[in-house]
Amino acid sequence: MRCVIARFPFELTKSGVLETMKGVKPEPVTGESVLIGRRRYPVKQVGAVITRQDPRDFSAAEVVRAVTRLGFTCSSLPEAPPATAVGAVQRAAALLGTSAAV
Repeated sequence: MRCVIARFPFELTKSGVLETMKGVKPEPVTGESVLIGRRRYPVKQVGAVITRQDPRDFSAAEVVRAVTRLGFTCSSLPEAPPATAVGAVQRAAALLGTSAAV
């Protein structure tokens, strides 16, 4: 399938992406990710590997659009609930085995 990433056309296939990503160790996921095989990769890492371009040259949305069209499952990292100061003090006190008077 023809995909345009960073203004360059690429002819990508699902089997080609699977083959390219075989043996590539996933970096820690900090944002959007794609499930390839049994591994979850950051979309910027996948884009860099399959296009051989610098990750700063393309957006995560371009890669998500391309790999979704190929049939891969993409997801975004769920936002963590904001930690309150009181909650943080109580958790720290619980870890230390003391009571927190706030």
